[in-house]
Amino acid sequence: MSLKDLLVLSAKRTPDALAVKGPDESLTYGEIDRLANRIARALDDSGVRKGDRVGIWLDKSVRAVAAMQGVLRLGAAYVPLDPLSPAYRVRSIIQDCDMRAFVSTAKGAETTLTDSNANVASLCTDNTGQGLSWDDLQSFSDEPFEGPKSGENDLAFILYTSGSTGKPKGVCISNLNALAFIEWAGDEIKVNSDDRFSNHAPFHFDLSVLDLYVAFRAGASVILIPDMLSYAPRRLVNLIQQEEVTIWYSVPSALILMMEQGGLLEEQTIPLRAILFAGEPFPIKHLRRLYERWSAVRFLNLYGPTETNVCTFYEVRGIKKDRTKPVPIGRGCSGDRVWAVKDDGTETKPGEEGELMVSGPTVMLGYWGHPAHGDKPYPTGDMVRLEKDGNYDYVGRRDHMVKVRGHRVELGEIEAALGGHTDIHEVAVVVSSSDMNTRLIAFIVCNDNTRPTFLDIKRHCAERLPRYMIVDDVSFLNELPRTRNGKVDRLKLKQDAENIYKKKDDIK
Repeated sequence: MSLKDLLVLSAKRTPDALAVKGPDESLTYGEIDRLANRIARALDDSGVRKGDRVGIWLDKSVRAVAAMQGVLRLGAAYVPLDPLSPAYRVRSIIQDCDMRAFVSTAKGAETTLTDSNANVASLCTDNTGQGLSWDDLQSFSDEPFEGPKSGENDLAFILYTSGSTGKPKGVCISNLNALAFIEWAGDEIKVNSDDRFSNHAPFHFDLSVLDLYVAFRAGASVILIPDMLSYAPRRLVNLIQQEEVTIWYSVPSALILMMEQGGLLEEQTIPLRAILFAGEPFPIKHLRRLYERWSAVRFLNLYGPTETNVCTFYEVRGIKKDRTKPVPIGRGCSGDRVWAVKDDGTETKPGEEGELMVSGPTVMLGYWGHPAHGDKPYPTGDMVRLEKDGNYDYVGRRDHMVKVRGHRVELGEIEAALGGHTDIHEVAVVVSSSDMNTRLIAFIVCNDNTRPTFLDIKRHCAERLPRYMIVDDVSFLNELPRTRNGKVDRLKLKQDAENIYKKKDDIK
């Protein structure tokens, strides 16, 4: 079994069932299977061979999904690219992984396939520009394509993430890496052909793996949410109702918006039977409201960096009234083993904190252009606490663990404390350094028009945190900046904090 078999098998079982519905077109399993066969033949004719990399730089669409399927049938690996990325970044990725072909619009191909990578073949989803056009696909057969066999350790796709050096890193995912998670998730959620998945995440974000492939494995339907609607809360709630979505998976920030501005809590009934969230901690006061309103729905917190996909999970079965921190990330899943290691290298015992380690089938092959990861455990960089019941609580990023006034401080603990304030809607805390000292600054989004005073905020912190963890300054925002994946953009906040203190120091 390989990743390319999932849709093919469903197409044989239920060719007339809806596979993917996009903003402009919908295709049944039989239709998308035949289109993928044409794409595979067209790319094969362009010289794409097993193991080659094929970039896909498109807005979220049925054609993008079909292109992924066509690439897999060749035993090649697809590389989904952020449609909002600037051309220079896309060009750097094309060169980094030595792409053999590129699927985009004519404009996209024109701006990226310059002299430095002019040997890259192109397939354009419109009917102008260089290379093959979408109409040209009609000249290729849509009969089943018998491509090379794919092994479980063969590369299936590459997801590029931001690198600490400023250069994107390509996370290489094999058939086994993806299938271990897909099979676990499908079984855990008990997915069947009547389910309808929302695809909220962009294709270059690992959350989309569940939306597409868990659905294809069961012959279920996928409803693609266009990028422009990703954070349009009322329209998202309407989509759930109109499309009768049964399984929702997104970052918590999207769900919070849907609660606060989309009327998700005011609906009389809802077709959802499972709400899955991942990518960042779900502030407990928001999750509690959502869970209590829709308690008949299953709530699952999924955890894992791109390098491991989902390696732990926790099902919410109740939230105590006095709980102030996010729900646990839970226990190992997808066949993975997880454990935490303290600074001295020993494994944590209940009540102790350490860095979460992962080994097992979902751990990536490695980063493109770097030595293979092999069978080594993957250090996540995330700090966790082992609870007595065997679940892990997420404490924060190792690189968010900072020294302030001689003490080790976890910024997430301060955020959790501030998040419990009745007037605070969202909060992110960063550390800012100057020549004189280190300061903690909280960026706060308030509820409605209420705004607590700085003294009130410091008093709130003092009641819950040690003195050295009380914030030094506060900046109020209308909303927190977010990355394309919906996570809080901490790099921008840190830059803003540095600018704030630079101005203050200049005045002095």
